[in-house]
Amino acid sequence: MKSSHIDYDAGVSEPVIHKSICTGETTAGLIDRTTGKYTELRRISGEKDLIRFCKDAGIDRDKIKTIY
Repeated sequence: MKSSHIDYDAGVSEPVIHKSICTGETTAGLIDRTTGKYTELRRISGEKDLIRFCKDAGIDRDKIKTIY
């Protein structure tokens, strides 16, 4: 899978990992800092996918927030 840069306004949105408490499914996306609305961008099936998302979003792996 080819990496691609994720454009977003850091003042408006924040890249996050979303984990479902019901199914355990993990996705990556952006959360609106004002409204809290989550927009899914990718499914995460393992650490490799998570590292790729962090690189594309320009955020350190250790700094990305997880929401449920």
